[in-house]
Amino acid sequence: MKARTLLCGLALCTLGAVAQTEVSPYVPGATVEGVTYYLPRTALRLVVVAEKQVYTPGEFSKYADRYLRLSQINQEPYTKWSIKSIDMVPYGVPDPQKVYSIQLKKRTVAPLVGNDAPKRLNPRDYMNQEILSAGSNAKIAELTAEEIYDIRDSRTALIKGEADNMPKDGAQLKLMLDQLTMQETALTQLFKGTVDTSTEVFTIELTPAEFTDRMVLFRFSEKLGVVDNDDLSGEPVYLSLKNMNTLPQPVVDEKAAKKKGKMEEGVYYNVPERVAVSVFNASREFCKGEFPMGQFGNVEILSNVLFDKKTTTQVTFYPSNGAIKQLTDNGEEN
Repeated sequence: MKARTLLCGLALCTLGAVAQTEVSPYVPGATVEGVTYYLPRTALRLVVVAEKQVYTPGEFSKYADRYLRLSQINQEPYTKWSIKSIDMVPYGVPDPQKVYSIQLKKRTVAPLVGNDAPKRLNPRDYMNQEILSAGSNAKIAELTAEEIYDIRDSRTALIKGEADNMPKDGAQLKLMLDQLTMQETALTQLFKGTVDTSTEVFTIELTPAEFTDRMVLFRFSEKLGVVDNDDLSGEPVYLSLKNMNTLPQPVVDEKAAKKKGKMEEGVYYNVPERVAVSVFNASREFCKGEFPMGQFGNVEILSNVLFDKKTTTQVTFYPSNGAIKQLTDNGEEN
């Protein structure tokens, strides 16, 4: 039987054995046939959801205040980005420093998205013949503003029940009001401009190697969105990794050391340290959580005595950190 590889950090794996099972550090070219597996490091996948707004000035923006009393209308285009959310997901990656081999003997058995902006209304579809035939932009703007006021008057008359041709029922009334609102919106955007909004998703993956108070995870610019860490046009977004010190400090015990020395043949597993993770910038904390991480903590051994029974012992690991999730003995006879 050729050696096989189980990546315990990438998929939930179960190891079972009867009779004798030997587990030892993997040595390329020297390890005999069997199952070779890695314990995982805990990596983080951060999903950044950002909103992008693109403003386009209206064709008649300079007439907005004169004809519609719309002040402070921007006459220059701009793009504005903002972070809507950041989510954090831990997952396992193989740790090249923790690779082991299970020797199989006879009669043993041993896993940036975007959304389209809605279609923009075309104002010229809602212009009458008088507006379309006007000779200058100033005149077109003036007549368009008059049309907008007429639309508003018509809508008010319908709502009050004072229109010359009132609809027969509520459904028809709603249809007429919706049509007037669409006309006003289309024509008004010639003065106010338009804002196209879209959502984009950025994924950042990293495998922490040390604790930190504030590591620059990425930079974010209101004009450009997510930029590189060294691009000073963006504001830094930080990652914090804090040791929760949930594991007791190692104690030198000669008796325990001798006992462990006799267990060197067994199934290796992680006892991960719990880590508090936070993602933030100067004004906001986007997300936080606590995760056990396989690279911080200890490696321990399940003695092969557990697998020397005439039963099937199963060990199930957490795929993200290599800790034991479940240890069962189903009691089946060989």
